[in-house]
Amino acid sequence: MNYVVIVSHGNLALGLHDTLGMFVNNNEQLKSIGLQNGEDVDSFASRADKLIEEFNEDDHIILLADLIGGSPLTTFMNCLGKKNLLSNTKVMGGVNLAMGLNAVLMKDSFDMVCDMALKEAKESVKELEINISNDEEEI
Repeated sequence: MNYVVIVSHGNLALGLHDTLGMFVNNNEQLKSIGLQNGEDVDSFASRADKLIEEFNEDDHIILLADLIGGSPLTTFMNCLGKKNLLSNTKVMGGVNLAMGLNAVLMKDSFDMVCDMALKEAKESVKELEINISNDEEEI
């Protein structure tokens, strides 16, 4: 089975999980976990271990994180390592809605998922130019 797991500081992962549920029906393969304010890493690791209990070495995991190198990601990766699941895991940082949506939709194309999700994530981040025209004439 292919899973998409979102990890973050606070409730970002949970909120993104909820939002992705508006676009996709199969939430069983979408998991999320956030390191809560004041929570110690051991407690977070315990919750992460519980989240991945059902994963096995034949599964593929697409791991999306808010920050590369942050405690939620490094702790979660340590938990995956204890179960020998890192060899079938792809990791991306800087998660946003476009990345998450592409990861969920492309999860069965495991070898291509990072290229597509990262491309879409980067293209979705830009400044919107607002052109305001003043067509009204002064009286």
